[in-house]
Amino acid sequence: MCLPRSVPWRFYVLLTLAFLLSAPAQSLAQAIQLRVDLTDAPRNIYHAKMSVPAKPGAMTLVFPKWIPGNHRPSGPIAALTGLHFEAGGKGLAWQRDDIDMYAFHVVVPEGAKQVEVSLDSITTFDSAGGDGPAASSNLLDLNWNTVVLYPQGADSDAVEIVPSVKLPAGWKFATALMSPHPAGDEVEFAATTLTTLVDSPLIAGNHFREIELTSDTPTHFMDMVADEEADLAMRPEDLAAYRKLVAETGALFGARHYRQYHFLYTLSADVGQHGLEHHESNDSAAAERTLLDPDLHMLYGALVPHEFAHSWNGKYRRPAGLATRNYQEPMIGDLLWVYEGLTDYLGDLLAERSGLLTAEQYRESLALTAAMLDHRSGRTWRPLQDTARSVQTLRTIEAPEWTNWRRSLDYYPEGELIWLEVDSIIRRQTRGHRSLDDFCKRFHGGQSGPPKVVPYNFEDVVQGLNEVAPYDWATLLKERVASTSPRAPVGGIEGDGWKLVYNNQPNLFTKALEKLTKRADFSFSLGFTAAEDGKLDDVIVGSPAYQAGIGPGMKLIAVNGHKWKAEVLQDAITATQANTAPIELLVENGQFFQTYSISYHEGNRNPHLKRVSGQPDLLEVLLAPLTH
Repeated sequence: MCLPRSVPWRFYVLLTLAFLLSAPAQSLAQAIQLRVDLTDAPRNIYHAKMSVPAKPGAMTLVFPKWIPGNHRPSGPIAALTGLHFEAGGKGLAWQRDDIDMYAFHVVVPEGAKQVEVSLDSITTFDSAGGDGPAASSNLLDLNWNTVVLYPQGADSDAVEIVPSVKLPAGWKFATALMSPHPAGDEVEFAATTLTTLVDSPLIAGNHFREIELTSDTPTHFMDMVADEEADLAMRPEDLAAYRKLVAETGALFGARHYRQYHFLYTLSADVGQHGLEHHESNDSAAAERTLLDPDLHMLYGALVPHEFAHSWNGKYRRPAGLATRNYQEPMIGDLLWVYEGLTDYLGDLLAERSGLLTAEQYRESLALTAAMLDHRSGRTWRPLQDTARSVQTLRTIEAPEWTNWRRSLDYYPEGELIWLEVDSIIRRQTRGHRSLDDFCKRFHGGQSGPPKVVPYNFEDVVQGLNEVAPYDWATLLKERVASTSPRAPVGGIEGDGWKLVYNNQPNLFTKALEKLTKRADFSFSLGFTAAEDGKLDDVIVGSPAYQAGIGPGMKLIAVNGHKWKAEVLQDAITATQANTAPIELLVENGQFFQTYSISYHEGNRNPHLKRVSGQPDLLEVLLAPLTH
């Protein structure tokens, strides 16, 4: 029987608040018992049971909504199924709040001291904010926020939970949770807070490998699961690089804010690719054969360093608007160009300094980033600041059409360019005596110890930079994030003695991406990207293709009378450099066909960085490792 609709939902909220406020301070101090059955992971469904301390009267439990690291209300509420409440062996009627879809109201009967909750989490479309399922036939990735409810209004630091899991037979696991007690395929962990639980994902698999990267305190582990045993084969040079990554972060930040650290690394063709940061671990998922295939190795080279750097920038030091007291309070993303942009800068830098990327690969990645943003048509109407404030809407749009015009999560790549410029200015202002490394040590270092959060605001960032090198940082940063200039901020590249150029030689990253995704990138020539079948993913507003009338979603059929192939179009673009004839594209649009003429004669344009003679190479200095 459901609660009567004639009683307003606010009545239950008020009853709950009155109950919580009038209850003795220790009335809900007992720990929640959480038991998660993961044996159905190959079918992409998790089963959870909870025992929640309670008192008679109205009670509201909530499902985590605003998830740290995702910066938005991404808690997969649509995946929450099979919900059931009972007390004293009898089922309880429950009602979802009619406004807040993440809140569930029940009335606890007299004499009951706890409420039993059971639920299922469908993981087909949940992968820590990634683009695919959280499990496969041979592995799983458990984010605890998908299988837990907690009392409405409670601080996540104040909610105590005793978690346990049941794994598929023979599977091994890894997590940053402390004091595991395995008993066969079941594992119980020590009581912890909801904050720490949500901050400590668990991976498990039939094919599992753990490598101790450092034996000093705090210890660092590389924990890997894969669909195939062969995908866990790490080359000696990669092992050395990950060990150097640990050393480089120690030299860069000067402190560690964790008791131990686990690199949780999933290698799979089936599980969604993602990276999600945590205080004492990072949850990173890459393609199968990433450790074996040179192209994949390069494309994913900065993934783990990026998420590792977040332990300092994002988890320990966090924008005040993202440092909420629980998972229902809205987050404010104004400073994501620091949280994510600076981490994008540090992730690529640490990947090169540790040896996961070469100096050439770093420059090619930087060139592609700068070129992409230099052709971002949406820059003219949407400033970078708005991409940060709009994170919760931008992340919900998965279709590629018109991405360039509406912009995407540009606070990542454009933030990298901004912080590269900041580093360049510091080096020039101090004649090479200081750099952004000094800011990172002062701002993100502090004292080593267990996880904690130290919030900051814009003024704190400006003050921290001024302590390293006096400059009008406030004006510079405000101009960068508020700009609607059509051009990307390449001051860091140019200040470091390089410039962005285009030629017909493929960019290393573009070439690898085209091979992996089976797409052709003509962004910097005609102004579009195309799938293997000719479908146009996106068309840049203002580009030659756009001016000719072509739009995303259309499909290329023929090029100058020849059947569409990427190679045919590349040859046609090259040929136009020697004549004045337009390129004729036969395009399918729904049920209709039309030929479009594009007047373009600049050849294939691929981005690279080129040294500027007579200027010092500060980029080479920047990329030099801090440890030897």
